[in-house]
Amino acid sequence: MNEAQMLEEFKCPSCGGAVTYDANIQKLKCPYCDTEFDVSALKEEQERKGSEFQDADDMTWQTMASGTWQEGEEEQLRSYICRSCGGEIIGDENTAATSCPFCGNPVVMTGMVSGVLKPDLVIPFRLDKEAAKRGLQKHLSGKHLLPKLFKTEAHIDEIKGIYVPFWLFDADADASLRYHGTRVRSWSDSNYIYTETSHYSILREGSLSFEKVPVDGSSKLLDELMESIEPYDYSEAVDFQTAYLAGYFADKYDVDAESSIGRANMRVKNSTVSAFAQTVQGYSSLHAEHTSVHLKNGSSRYALLPVWLLGTTWKGEQYIFAMNGQTGKFVGDLPLDKGAFARWLIGLGIGISSVVLLLMYLFGMVA
Repeated sequence: MNEAQMLEEFKCPSCGGAVTYDANIQKLKCPYCDTEFDVSALKEEQERKGSEFQDADDMTWQTMASGTWQEGEEEQLRSYICRSCGGEIIGDENTAATSCPFCGNPVVMTGMVSGVLKPDLVIPFRLDKEAAKRGLQKHLSGKHLLPKLFKTEAHIDEIKGIYVPFWLFDADADASLRYHGTRVRSWSDSNYIYTETSHYSILREGSLSFEKVPVDGSSKLLDELMESIEPYDYSEAVDFQTAYLAGYFADKYDVDAESSIGRANMRVKNSTVSAFAQTVQGYSSLHAEHTSVHLKNGSSRYALLPVWLLGTTWKGEQYIFAMNGQTGKFVGDLPLDKGAFARWLIGLGIGISSVVLLLMYLFGMVA
């Protein structure tokens, strides 16, 4: 019996209810009688029970189905049996955990989180669904250019706690960089104002080490969205156990480590250029003119990181928000009240003709 099966079969010894992982207390908890369990204690209990007996699944049924799968169609689906109610669960090939649609009990989908697909690390959820709702309200507050009706008419379509797959890259970087800097000096006399701009070439060389540079391993989520809720505190990362997935969704990576190397290299290079730029002081402007960054000792690990995804629909448009399930950092695009935006521009003293042209552009009257 593997670890995922043990979790699926585990019921609270006090009342028989299915346990879930509670992000607030960092333990498994029965939602019916509030009994709490440590993950390690659960594992030991299940190993003990598993050594006593196992059900024999040797009974076969004759099927009477008349339809057949189209070529390749069956390969995109996975079928699972909920061990709490016996209901059949269908998911796509990238789904690792979900809730049973029939009885609502959390189900870890076996076969999707084992073998080569098993993550190395997981950061458990620290913030629950209510915290995600509060995060959205805080995100909406103080937005003066947000349509007033959006707050009252937009309703949350769904809130999902998802463990998002990430590749964590470690690497050492040897860098040689040249920056172009300027210094500007101005003075005046009774007739003229003078400006002198001096140009400089600044060289920097050195080495940096990077640990756990994250790259989103799911093609269904925008890299920019996932990167915008960083950083995570990786000191709280623990060895992966399927118990942490109970009560949450989990997405299996569909972008492998090799395909993620390009984005990891770009993130390391940009961070290197930025880090060395911070050592250059006293210039009016500065930009990288030439960069040479060589990476070595590269390695990667597969991790699951906690994310709350919230979706809302307003005037036929869908808006997606994301919250870091560990730190609470919240991001998401919002609609713009174009009238309020125009008044704001006028308040800044921008010319009427410029405002008219901008409004015509916003309303699609000009290309």
